[in-house]
Amino acid sequence: MKELYFAIAIFAGLAITVQTGINSQLSIVTRNPVLTALISFVVGTAALLLYLLFSDRNALLQPVSVQAKWWLYTGGLLGALYVSTIVVIAPRLGAATTLGFVVASQLIFAVIFDQFGWLGFRCARCLH
Repeated sequence: MKELYFAIAIFAGLAITVQTGINSQLSIVTRNPVLTALISFVVGTAALLLYLLFSDRNALLQPVSVQAKWWLYTGGLLGALYVSTIVVIAPRLGAATTLGFVVASQLIFAVIFDQFGWLGFRCARCLH
């Protein structure tokens, strides 16, 4: 079963690389990285909405928990920051350099977050 998850992770990496190129090209047309990011998120939101409409309509009717901490809703902000930044940087550095730095920083911070069990990741020290 892990092999399936590995394959999905590889596909996600491919998707990020393709997304970087597509958004960089769209930014040339829009001449605005924030507008490019907005278009990317609107299209993604529409796709997710359609998916939920056809797969799990009940999910749209259920209220979001008011017990959730405020910062649990900031993922979209971080996604917008990521996409906007990539749109600006990738045409100047190229896909390999841009994503190399992104992946390197993701790995560094993933190790730190795992080590200390931050944000709900399993504490690496606690897995004995």
